[in-house]
Amino acid sequence: MRVERLGGDKIRFFLTLDDLMDRGIEKEDMWRDVPKVHELFNDMMEHAYQELGFEVVGPVAVEVFALPAQGMVVVVTRGRPHSADHEDFDEEDIYELEVTMEETNEIVFAFREFEHVIQAASSLHQIVSTGGRLYFYHNAYYLVFGDDLQTDQIEAVIAILSEYGEASTVTNTVLLEYGKTVCSHDAINQIKHYFG
Repeated sequence: MRVERLGGDKIRFFLTLDDLMDRGIEKEDMWRDVPKVHELFNDMMEHAYQELGFEVVGPVAVEVFALPAQGMVVVVTRGRPHSADHEDFDEEDIYELEVTMEETNEIVFAFREFEHVIQAASSLHQIVSTGGRLYFYHNAYYLVFGDDLQTDQIEAVIAILSEYGEASTVTNTVLLEYGKTVCSHDAINQIKHYFG
């Protein structure tokens, strides 16, 4: 479980599939109101407090983004408590959750070196000869796949990308807005052509 601060009242968690499996939680459980999920959320809030000093009392907006075969991104936004007196809340009512769920078919991997992107593209070319977009953002390269992958290719693509980079919580929207576009389409084929 990784956590990072996005702003004064907002943090983002990245939960891998292993994080979920260790707690006996399936992806589908996140959509259900089950004790395991409440326990996970409490663990996340404890982790956020220890790592970042982020404390939550009162209303909380939680956005969950399911990523294919990578895990989940959970964005927690702290709201204003209804009362200035936190003692009005008993232990069970510390969080007032407003949860929204979204599933994306985007696969986003970050690479620290361009050489790693070339190696990944070369290995991927055997499975996926076209597709992908490449961005540069915060001193890293980001390879993004979406609808350009067939369902039966996803697991193999993720396995190869995992050898050279790491799954990222940065979305394609953020990369489009704040990153520099290196290849807007067909990145795998272009990288293989120019650097393979």
